Amino acid sequence: MPEIINLYCDESCHLENDGMPIMGFGALRCPAAHLTTVTQALAALKEKHRARGELKWEKVSPSRLAFYEELIDWFFADPQLRFRGWLVEHKERLAHDYFNAGSHDSFYYKMFYYLLEPLIRRPQPDQSERTYRVYLDVKDTRSRIKVRELTEVLRNKKHDWDGTLISRVQSTHADEVQVMQLTDFLLGALTYRNRPAAQQSAAKLACVRRIEQRTGYPLKGGTPPWVEKYNFYTFTPSEVPQ
Repeated sequence: MPEIINLYCDESCHLENDGMPIMGFGALRCPAAHLTTVTQALAALKEKHRARGELKWEKVSPSRLAFYEELIDWFFADPQLRFRGWLVEHKERLAHDYFNAGSHDSFYYKMFYYLLEPLIRRPQPDQSERTYRVYLDVKDTRSRIKVRELTEVLRNKKHDWDGTLISRVQSTHADEVQVMQLTDFLLGALTYRNRPAAQQSAAKLACVRRIEQRTGYPLKGGTPPWVEKYNFYTFTPSEVPQ
């Protein structure tokens, strides 16, 4: 049996005209064999801190800061979990008519391709077989076609003609998958660090600083490609040729 690697994906500030200058995409890598352990650990942390409901970045508050700081420390202590982020800056410069056939949706899934492609790796000769399952947060009722296109592009890139390396790419509801909620939180810290500074939350900034301390890198610009625990890249839109 091949090792199953799950990639839980989410996005932030992804709407085209939401007034935010950035947008973000994130993926949490978790071996399927480790999923029960992670789910139980998250439940235990929530119970310890009496943190009810869905785990989301937007819920970070001073009264729950101890919970979120321990959550960050737990993530960095678990060697099975890895996060990769893809940040788009200067969203207002996006020229979909020129680069994306006029479609913000095409750009949206193109960014997911760039996020996911480095995470999907064929095993080395001395490693066991593996297969990847990708879970995307449900975007809208039309996303099924784009998800299918994303699957085809990823498989073509990896020469995965029979779908054994990438066995599944599907949409799911984040509120039903606790591990995907962790993606929301880790990505939320990245996008928050790169938002305009006005009216920022002290509790959220404390979480950002905690992650920066644990990674050794600021949550701006990007991390070196060899950093695997919390890796991210910043994409700058190209100028339209005159």
